Amino acid sequence: MSTNNLSYNDQGGSDSAVEVGQETTPTSSNAGAGFGLFSTNFKKNDDLKEMLESNKDSLKLDAMKRIILIATGKNASELFPAVVKNVASKNIELKKLVYVYLVRYAEEQQDLALLSISTFQRALKDPNQLIRASALRVLSSIRVPIIVPIMMLAIKEAASDMSPYVRKTSAHAIQKLYSLDPDQKEHLIEVIDKLLKDKSTLVAGSVVMAFEEVCPDRIDLIHKNYRKLCNLLVDVEEWGQVVIITMLTRYARTQFTSPWKEDGLFDENSETAFYESDEKKTKNGDEKKSYMMDPDHRLLLRNTKPLLQSRNTAVVVSVAQLYWHLAPKHEVGVITKSLVRLLRSHREVQYVVLQNIATMSIQRKGMFEPYMKSFYVRSTDATHIKSLKLEILTSLANEANISTILREFQTYVKSQDKQFAAGTIQAIGRCATNISEVTDTCLQGLVLLLSNRDETVVAESVVVIKKLLQTQPTQHSDIIKHMAKLFDNIAVPMARASILWLMGEYCERVPQIAPDVLRKMAKSFTSEEDIVKLQTVNLAAKLYLTNSKQTKLLTQYILNLGKYDQNYDIRDRTRFIRQLIVPNEKSGALGKYARRILLAPKPAPVLESTYKDRDRYQLGTLSHTINTKASGYLELSDWPAVAPDQSVRNVEVIEPVMIHLYFYYPEAESDEEKSSSQSSEESDKSSSQSEKSSSESDSEQKKTTKKPPQKKTVKPTAKDRYYNELFNTKCLSRSLFSLCILTPCPLSCAAALLQVSGPAFVPEKRHDLLHRMTGKGLSAQYQFPRQPCLYQPTMVSVQISLTNTTDHPLEQIHIGDRGPTGLDMHCFNTVDSSIRLPDGAATKEDQFSVSIQPAVGELFLPATMTEQDFRKEQGKLLGMNESSATITMAAENTTRQPISRQVATVANLGVVPSGQDNIHRFAGKTASSGAVVLVTVELRESSAALITINTEKSVMGPMLLRDLKRALTRA
Repeated sequence: MSTNNLSYNDQGGSDSAVEVGQETTPTSSNAGAGFGLFSTNFKKNDDLKEMLESNKDSLKLDAMKRIILIATGKNASELFPAVVKNVASKNIELKKLVYVYLVRYAEEQQDLALLSISTFQRALKDPNQLIRASALRVLSSIRVPIIVPIMMLAIKEAASDMSPYVRKTSAHAIQKLYSLDPDQKEHLIEVIDKLLKDKSTLVAGSVVMAFEEVCPDRIDLIHKNYRKLCNLLVDVEEWGQVVIITMLTRYARTQFTSPWKEDGLFDENSETAFYESDEKKTKNGDEKKSYMMDPDHRLLLRNTKPLLQSRNTAVVVSVAQLYWHLAPKHEVGVITKSLVRLLRSHREVQYVVLQNIATMSIQRKGMFEPYMKSFYVRSTDATHIKSLKLEILTSLANEANISTILREFQTYVKSQDKQFAAGTIQAIGRCATNISEVTDTCLQGLVLLLSNRDETVVAESVVVIKKLLQTQPTQHSDIIKHMAKLFDNIAVPMARASILWLMGEYCERVPQIAPDVLRKMAKSFTSEEDIVKLQTVNLAAKLYLTNSKQTKLLTQYILNLGKYDQNYDIRDRTRFIRQLIVPNEKSGALGKYARRILLAPKPAPVLESTYKDRDRYQLGTLSHTINTKASGYLELSDWPAVAPDQSVRNVEVIEPVMIHLYFYYPEAESDEEKSSSQSSEESDKSSSQSEKSSSESDSEQKKTTKKPPQKKTVKPTAKDRYYNELFNTKCLSRSLFSLCILTPCPLSCAAALLQVSGPAFVPEKRHDLLHRMTGKGLSAQYQFPRQPCLYQPTMVSVQISLTNTTDHPLEQIHIGDRGPTGLDMHCFNTVDSSIRLPDGAATKEDQFSVSIQPAVGELFLPATMTEQDFRKEQGKLLGMNESSATITMAAENTTRQPISRQVATVANLGVVPSGQDNIHRFAGKTASSGAVVLVTVELRESSAALITINTEKSVMGPMLLRDLKRALTRA
């Protein structure tokens, strides 16, 4: 258990302006101008330098706050020499701000930063976890190859730190060191493997990110941690969830078989297979094997599904892509509603979400069809959002809803956004191609648009009509004639070129109109755009081959104009056409094939979505967004034909050894007792020590071989003083007792298990006491069984669970020093085993400080009394002995049974019979002194409740009231 779980503010200093763990320089808009920092006049920064070089921490602190918080977007590197001098400051808050600054500028000022390496190394041993983490962050930001060994050593030590925050920082440092020196990869993989086994949710996301950066191909590192990551996922911070889900998606595609098998029956449950054959027959008599999903595959899907309700958009999109790539087809629909919900977010979020929906809707229209109205375009939408919604609506179109969609498109065509209007015309063309029932209707509508005043709409209509006519050219010659009549009024080059192409391609169907169009083009050839000139040359060549009598001279004229055009593409095309269609002595054998070359039948264009092939990239990734492979993108592998051995994910579970530890919290003395006992305090202490020695002798506690070193007293913090008031211990430190072990390690099962009578309600929750990394293989958890103590009725029992996580036996595990004055404990006997050490060397004694902090409700014993006695005792405990609050209760907690259950969970109290349905009473006493504790819960209207607590120990009332309010208002 960490002994440094205090923020900087707990250790002195004014209010901190920078959050814990902040890695980037904070900004504050409109503040820089007020102080004139970092302007072109560099003399204005002299006052900051003087403040940083002063002897007063208050001035230095003020200067650092101004530098970090006010310099918005400015370069403060010139102050680096003055700032770095304060890196060894003893002021915690000042040191913190200096570290934040150094993280930002250490890479730019490497030479000066190197001078402080020794300071950072000392800070890595600082008792404060935040200082250790900040020092490691700065050290890893100095990108100088010469300090790589120092960084490597610091990362390895931080990976074993007792603080999960420091271990998280070491995971971040892994990526920085790898980018600086890739040759350290193997050593870093060892650290990653170690951190992947960490059970802290704070570390999980960071170490998986390091895994993805350093060794994403080492799937074998994930096997043993797969189930743990799945189970921890819901408690990991949001961006860690994104990283883990993305990694597990790739992992699952390599370890499980495809759930999309079309030739098999999907049977996730095994009940049917138990009673019937594993194989079923189809109507044709063919046998189909039922698909059985791997339990680990199901575990991943089940544990990620609740995250669809996350407030973080990236988490929802990550879960959606996981289901899209991993889930059976009939289960993918669960992501639909969550994705549609995200469309209420900012336009940047809408853009990414709509891109993913556009890809999905191509393959599975049925998923989003019920939410079609959510994709209707709003007038306030940006153009890129409108285009994506238009894309999705086009993909969702079918025979049933096409009429509704076309009516919507008619409105969009009138939009003032020309790009969007043009996109709508293309969408109409796609609908006409995909749904044959509306092809004629769409064509007629597009022809009407040819008379539109907006030339952009007309041009796009011509292009789309051209593509549609290629599918049925024989049936639409009237449309071609109509377009020829409108040719003079169309100015957009692409539209004019499209009409010319249609005239040339189907010139035999309009023999009277095509030559006239060519005549008009001969007059305006020199003033046309290049794309129009090219199509004019093509039209002339095709008419020369099909109607040379009318167009021979026109063709020669146009070819002569093109021969001397400024554009070399037009000159080359003209010379090629002349040699191909006009026979002469220089013409080769190619001339006889001119008709087959120029008038060859051409396949009709297929109007497809631009998102058709984007599913080749993993959804939710940058590569999918930009439709090209981005740097660092990791491909999703194909499903394996046969699933790899699933036993690689099995983890051996080590059963803990259950041991009871008993300790005592004495009650407060009155002021008279304190004054009278002050003179005899030393004799009381010696008497107490003799009693402890006698108790240890009776319980064979002298089996410990060597007395541990004297425990170092830590200065009490605000939290310690709070518990001092609660338990009235005279000098309570952060460590309530010491646990001494001998390494190397496993436990023997010869621990003394003390049986006590069972309580009416036992909390199942356990608390971490000693982490396995801190304990060098020994981990410990504690819980309060609420059992009466066998040794003294005034003691509270604590159940300790010791677990060995190494491959070696532990020896002589025992409680060491007695801890702070005023705390009495009855300890368990020494856990001993005589197993030879692996290396045959002598053992080394270690001592670890741990902390037990019980909830106030664990210090009570239940009591029974009549309602009359309850009221009588309550009348004696008014004023300062009473604490009360009115709360709004959760709906499920407004009846007698839930209230009794919640109160019993929070505090070990007994139920007092009540003659009123709206009043519930509970009573108990403190275990050490028998001080009365009374609780009343009075139900009122609208789920309101008044909680009243009366107790002889006034400090316990507010604490118990806080816990009860939290329990009864929890939904």
